[in-house]
Amino acid sequence: MHLLYPAVLAVLLFCTGLYGVLARRNAILVLMSVELMLAAVSLNLVAFDVWLRDAMHSGQVLTLFLIALAAAEIGIGLAIVLLVYRARGTSAIDQLRELGEPRTPLDETPAERTSETHPS
Repeated sequence: MHLLYPAVLAVLLFCTGLYGVLARRNAILVLMSVELMLAAVSLNLVAFDVWLRDAMHSGQVLTLFLIALAAAEIGIGLAIVLLVYRARGTSAIDQLRELGEPRTPLDETPAERTSETHPS
């Protein structure tokens, strides 16, 4: 088997994923781009495993671990994006720079907010 074809495909997949990570503003699309990059790494691992004719098939075993890691990453990532979307109303990354700041008017102090929620 020629190593060139899967290597070129993996480079194209990785570059497409890298472009998606750098150019996209939606958090879900960024997560999808990261998954595309992980797929390129998996393709390289399997291609080099077949090319080297490894008796232990370590490239394929590492690919299985990478698939499990990607599944966990996408599950946790989507849960975080869903929670941020519920709290902020957007999943655009450029609008979520200051996650620690509450969404309140600028002229309202924390003492005024507590007095409104807990009247004396």
